[in-house]
Amino acid sequence: MSFYAISFENALRNRLSLALGLIALTFCFGFEAFAHGVAEGDQGYIQESTGVLFMPFVYLGAKHMVTGYDHLLFLFGVIFFLYRMKDIGLYVTLFAIGHSTTMLFGVLTGISSNAYVIDAIIGLSVVYKALDNLGAFQRWFGFQPNTKWATLIFGFFHGFGLATKILEFEISPDGLLPNLIAFNIGVEIGQLLALATILILMGFWRRTSSFHRHAFVANVALMTAGFILVGYQLTGLAVA
Repeated sequence: MSFYAISFENALRNRLSLALGLIALTFCFGFEAFAHGVAEGDQGYIQESTGVLFMPFVYLGAKHMVTGYDHLLFLFGVIFFLYRMKDIGLYVTLFAIGHSTTMLFGVLTGISSNAYVIDAIIGLSVVYKALDNLGAFQRWFGFQPNTKWATLIFGFFHGFGLATKILEFEISPDGLLPNLIAFNIGVEIGQLLALATILILMGFWRRTSSFHRHAFVANVALMTAGFILVGYQLTGLAVA
């Protein structure tokens, strides 16, 4: 390969790194401080609603997942190197079980935690998945964490973060359980829609020669986004 070709490739990689870094920043700073932020209009609706409102809560759940950049970043990392639909289905199911369990448990029992701390842990879940994709644990520590258990456990934290946010709204107990079930169904619908979009885009990218060349850069950008989320939440905790 000539000097000019190498220079051009290095420049292209540098530009791609910059672009992915900007995307990561956009994910983190283009939204509210909380990873589980809810639009002001939706927040008011949740606070004022009483009785069973099944379809509206299905919509709110789907909207939360589709616009929940913390969930999307984590799922992007989870499926990055998964090619078989059986494996994708298994990991997504584990995440959904974890997310649903702690969301329902937290709201129904009234158990919550500091939202900044929970969302910082959720940011760490993105960092973990990026490092896992980069093979860092095997190189640094000589062992590979169980990715299935990790996906389930981080799913617990994602769901608990959402439960903490819902509890802040002081949602009416009238129709609470049906509405929570509807919201959770909406979350799963939104997850499937978001996942389908990610898989389609990933499918096109994987067919190009640039996928393996830029997989490292993409996961570094993913890790950067996770660290920014963590730093953002810890800063909020410090000044709260």
